[in-house]
Amino acid sequence: MSALGPGAPDPAITGPAAPNPVVPDSAATAHDPLAEPVAPVGRGWTTLLFLANLGLWLGVYAPIQVLLPQQAERISPDAKELVFGLVTALGAAVALIANPLIGLSSDRTCSRFGRRHPWTLAGALVGALGLAVLSAADATWSMALGWCLVQAGLNGMLASLTSGVPDRVPVAQRARVGGLVGISQMLGTVLGAVVVTVLVTGQTAGYLVCAALVVAGALAFVLATPDTRLPRAARPPLVARELWVSPKRHPDFAWAWTAHFAINLGNALGTLYLLFFLADEVRHPSPEDGLLVLMLLYGAALVVGAVLVGARSDRTGRRRGGVHLSAALMALAALLLAAWPTWWSALIAAPLLGFGFGAYWAVALALLTQVLPAATDRAKDLGVVNVANALPQVLAPALASVVLVDLGGYRGLFLLSAAATLVASLCVTRIRGVR
Repeated sequence: MSALGPGAPDPAITGPAAPNPVVPDSAATAHDPLAEPVAPVGRGWTTLLFLANLGLWLGVYAPIQVLLPQQAERISPDAKELVFGLVTALGAAVALIANPLIGLSSDRTCSRFGRRHPWTLAGALVGALGLAVLSAADATWSMALGWCLVQAGLNGMLASLTSGVPDRVPVAQRARVGGLVGISQMLGTVLGAVVVTVLVTGQTAGYLVCAALVVAGALAFVLATPDTRLPRAARPPLVARELWVSPKRHPDFAWAWTAHFAINLGNALGTLYLLFFLADEVRHPSPEDGLLVLMLLYGAALVVGAVLVGARSDRTGRRRGGVHLSAALMALAALLLAAWPTWWSALIAAPLLGFGFGAYWAVALALLTQVLPAATDRAKDLGVVNVANALPQVLAPALASVVLVDLGGYRGLFLLSAAATLVASLCVTRIRGVR
């Protein structure tokens, strides 16, 4: 990547890269919070980042995959899809606002405890509160309240954790770290299903165990890793239209954001109604057990994809090829389910989708952090990027409700998923500043 290519950080803002010692695993170190990191982070730091993200995603996906659909069916058996779609869409709308706003606040925090850790811990506590509300919810409004709290808190936590990658990790190490972040997201999906279907039973216990794991992961990361304090003199000014990133001025950022949105939309369309697909289309005798099997296959393949593609991407410095591979495999999985909506097809599609999404996350975080406009706004700009994670959760239920009723049912839904995923591959070809 050219140092002054489109989407590259402005040297007038970031300054020249300065020597930066390896970040120790348990003690703070002198570190310029706005400098581009040049020395690798240690295994302890990456392990704790992985665990914090694992707790976060378990707190998101265990409810989405199992607890919320079951709860919606208990509250309104005849309108379970409507209740589930309404609750998840409201929560995703909250996430759209919370992620960039908390990222913006994090970039300007001058606390003696650092500028990221206070928001990580606060987000975990708010998310745990929301899970506790859900544990007692017995109506649509209380489900919506609890899920909105979860999304507000955990998206704040996500904004601060994600910004730790460009804060601490050099470019040559980011695909491997990004692969671990992707593994944590999908392992959170698998472990979430295991926790709430095998290890604990019942709505209350499931939500409260998720809340405890979210807080435990955040506490471990906050207490055992350094977080550099931002000097007040270095605090960036708050200006009008701060959350806006101009596509004209930063075209690489715009194309990367669009690709991220498209691939997450495709993933949401393909997975959000998977439990209902197994029950209503495949007629699986035990949809919850079937979902667990698919998630285990998905998760194992994802780990392989993230490790293999991440290591190769860091060796070669190439990111776009990983996105093309990911999009092709994910689209193939969706097309397979559209053509043959059977249990055996699902068993083949799950590892294809997993390897593809693992390959994507191995390169996505590296690519996205390489097109950030300025070091002063890393958390805010990554919050804008994370909107591309949350917005599909708003749009997917609305699109799915139309497609399932009027445009081909589950076959139409999976075709739309494949099309959205392939759009991501096209968008990546327009990025010029990253190979």
